[in-house]
Amino acid sequence: MRSKWNWFKIPYGKKLRNLHKWNAWVILILAITGGILFIPSIRGDLGWIRSVLKEFHIYIGFVSILLLIMYIPYLFKHIKQLRKKTNQKINLGIVLFLIIGWSLSGVVLWQYRNLPPSWTNTALFWHDLLTWVGIPYVIYHSITRLRWLNKKRVASKKESQDVQSNDEDLNETDDDLQKRIAAWMEKSPVSRRNFIRVSVGTLLVLGIGPSFYKWMKKTFDTGGSDLTEFTAGDGNRMLPAPKPLPDSQKVIGGGSQGNYRVYSVTEIPSFSSDAWSFTITGLVGHKMTWSWEQFLKIPRKVQVSDFHCITGWSVYSNTWEGIPLSHLLDLAGVDSKAKYVKLYSGDGVYTDALSLDQARLDDVMVAVLLDGKPIPQKLGGPVRLVVPKMYAYKSVKWLQSIELIEEEHLGYWEVRGYENDAWVKGIT
Repeated sequence: MRSKWNWFKIPYGKKLRNLHKWNAWVILILAITGGILFIPSIRGDLGWIRSVLKEFHIYIGFVSILLLIMYIPYLFKHIKQLRKKTNQKINLGIVLFLIIGWSLSGVVLWQYRNLPPSWTNTALFWHDLLTWVGIPYVIYHSITRLRWLNKKRVASKKESQDVQSNDEDLNETDDDLQKRIAAWMEKSPVSRRNFIRVSVGTLLVLGIGPSFYKWMKKTFDTGGSDLTEFTAGDGNRMLPAPKPLPDSQKVIGGGSQGNYRVYSVTEIPSFSSDAWSFTITGLVGHKMTWSWEQFLKIPRKVQVSDFHCITGWSVYSNTWEGIPLSHLLDLAGVDSKAKYVKLYSGDGVYTDALSLDQARLDDVMVAVLLDGKPIPQKLGGPVRLVVPKMYAYKSVKWLQSIELIEEEHLGYWEVRGYENDAWVKGIT
């Protein structure tokens, strides 16, 4: 049986109302799902929810694009209809700018595997900026244009008109007074409508403004090697501290360019040197175990490399100091049956793996220093893996154990939908 619903037969006015309503719901869903994706707790045992929610967020984003395409044929007619309504035209322009910006940046982030990091970095910045500005604007617009508010305004205006014509016997002075009262009720800056506008705007600015300022400051402060934000209150107690090599002490990369975002699937663990150890087991010639002091005696090297996260951000020109993973493998001796290197985080939950060929790349490093200083606890210290040519979920934080295995291992995020080969586009 064919449906009687036909979009092309719906009157123009009703089409616009439907598109407006559907778009409002889509933006609400995108705002909620986007916000939940940044909640740290869903990166732990509920990590699978994040993967599902991310896909759902992408699908709803395509619905938003579809609604925009459906609106385009009516755009110029709608603008013409609003030619004398300046405020509504401005609002329309802002909403279209937000939707187009979110759509374009969202598509770039969705296609991160096929685009260079510079594209995804730019897209993430605009996606975040539009969210910081757009969501408060949408909330403000929605609340201040509620139907009941318009009804109250009309009722108030009608009431003032009734007062003016209530008594024809009033003298001229009283009549003038009533007119002034009526005009004041309609135009007063403290009318119900203006009061709600000012109140909602003030609450949004006070509630979101400080966080937005911090985000902007951090986003545009992309130079230097100051890790104070991450070292303050560091819970690691690793003694002695690693002594940096000359190139590391000079920070030959010039200081990390960009800002790290801290993600973890567990509570961030802390370590002390008296209880810390590093092991290599599995298909090796002999099992190796080092204490902290022994580990610091292994020869290290310095390299400058970039760090790319799958969510779209990057930190460039990091000066890392550490032990090439290939050197650790040589110390343990690799059995001929071994094909993969399984990596264990000290958080007790996170794992990942590299093929032997990947693990032996020259720039794959077990790092202990970043920009000449111990790696902060929040950034994976005291020891973390660095795999510059792959996305950062391969660079296991709080690395404490390596196992040589024969069968392929899927890591924490791989079993939740991420690619096992996480090569960054355009990095050679």
